[in-house]
Amino acid sequence: MPKLFNKILVANRGEIAVRVLRACQTLNIKTVSVYSTADKYAVHTLMGDEACEIGPPPPLESYLNVDKIIEAAKLSGADAIHPGYGFLAENCNFAQACLDNGFVFIGPPPDAILLMGNKIESRKKMAGAGVPLIPGMKSAGNSLDEFKKVADESGYPVLIKAAAGGGGKGMRVVNDPVDLETAIDGAKREAKSAFDDDTVYLEKYIVDPRHIEFQVFADSHGNAIHVFERECSIQRRHQKIIEETPSVAVTPKLRKKMGEAAVAVTKACGYVNAGTVEFLLDKNGKFYFLEMNTRIQVEHPVTEEVVGVDLVAEQIKVASGFPLSDKFKNLSQRGHAIECRIYAEDAGNNFMPSIGKILLYREPTGPGVRVDSGVRQDSEIGIDYDPIMAKLIVWGEDRDMAIARMIKALREYKILGIKQSIKYLADIVAHEKYKSGETYTDFIDKNFADWSDDGADNIELALAAAAVINANGGQKVAFGSNRQSRKDYNPWLSIGPWRLGEKIK
Repeated sequence: MPKLFNKILVANRGEIAVRVLRACQTLNIKTVSVYSTADKYAVHTLMGDEACEIGPPPPLESYLNVDKIIEAAKLSGADAIHPGYGFLAENCNFAQACLDNGFVFIGPPPDAILLMGNKIESRKKMAGAGVPLIPGMKSAGNSLDEFKKVADESGYPVLIKAAAGGGGKGMRVVNDPVDLETAIDGAKREAKSAFDDDTVYLEKYIVDPRHIEFQVFADSHGNAIHVFERECSIQRRHQKIIEETPSVAVTPKLRKKMGEAAVAVTKACGYVNAGTVEFLLDKNGKFYFLEMNTRIQVEHPVTEEVVGVDLVAEQIKVASGFPLSDKFKNLSQRGHAIECRIYAEDAGNNFMPSIGKILLYREPTGPGVRVDSGVRQDSEIGIDYDPIMAKLIVWGEDRDMAIARMIKALREYKILGIKQSIKYLADIVAHEKYKSGETYTDFIDKNFADWSDDGADNIELALAAAAVINANGGQKVAFGSNRQSRKDYNPWLSIGPWRLGEKIK
């Protein structure tokens, strides 16, 4: 009879580390947090039963340092390691190092990570399993003539992609044959820089698709299932920012067909534990395998909200040797869930990261509102890590209710002291085309290319300005300086310590 682990080391930081720690607490499993010197007082560091420093802030010297994390696991007496997402979560060498040192890796086998991490090899495997693929190369392109031949056969526009790629890096859309060679060279340079591998290949570029993914789960007893779809078409620079389930574009018949394909992918690569199979869905209802993410996904909470299953807790149980829980039998989707990713970035300035101290932090509350956060008031946002701070998830009986709850929750969510994406997200969810379900991957480019925060939060700005005037004895506030234009002026970021009616001395 399998037994749950005694102690789990969480090899990550931020909101996903907090999420995993909470799942461990639910299962009464002791936890170990790891932290860089920049995260000494971070939420995840303070939340673990134990905490172990693993080095200075640069990820290569801490959260990406396999030796230091393995050493921390040995020192703490952990018997399993959960990688979260990002950092080492899809590193097959790390998964193997865990096994070699006697720790259970809470994720898929190293061989499955290796196979699905290479887009060319995974395409070959899925072709053999009968999974629909985007027309294009099934091996790396070796010459310009070969790229030209496949591009002509597929038809323009085409897409050059990095074999080891992710996050939009090493990708180029080519609309005209004369641009093909330049695009290949550019994609190779970017792929080499990002992944230390300049292998690229060519696919047909699907115009105006939706990004539809399926949550899958498999255990070590031969069971493999899907847990329905998520639509993740709202993306900026190929990064998802809003996700929801169910998709307005997926009918019961299509869901069945895509779900069966997702399970076929899972079985074909010998997968165990939680994963996500991603597809592109075109306007004619045809779908194509894109890739498999071999880890828990950032947007897993929307699935949890509509099926009522704790996916991270199930990950831990399956890694312990248990079969898939009975909760997965006869699953159904109940209601509608939406997630917005809360980033420390300036949406009005090409999504530039924003750093600094969070001076005020207030989360929204209410029926159907959930916040998965890795920050609190006084948290420091630095330059070394991904700018995601939290995820706001809402559930409603239907999509209209979920949208209404999301708009209200975003308006109630207050983070002061740094730039963040809350107003930008609220404007997207309130947009008529979002409400009507016209959510394709070019939604941001078509509808928010010129978005600015000029008219945002006028009431709050007025209140802040009033407070500053009051604190200055009734003197007018001078907007604009050598450093800051009137357009960019924001008293919440600029006034320093204050409280209504008086200065802080």
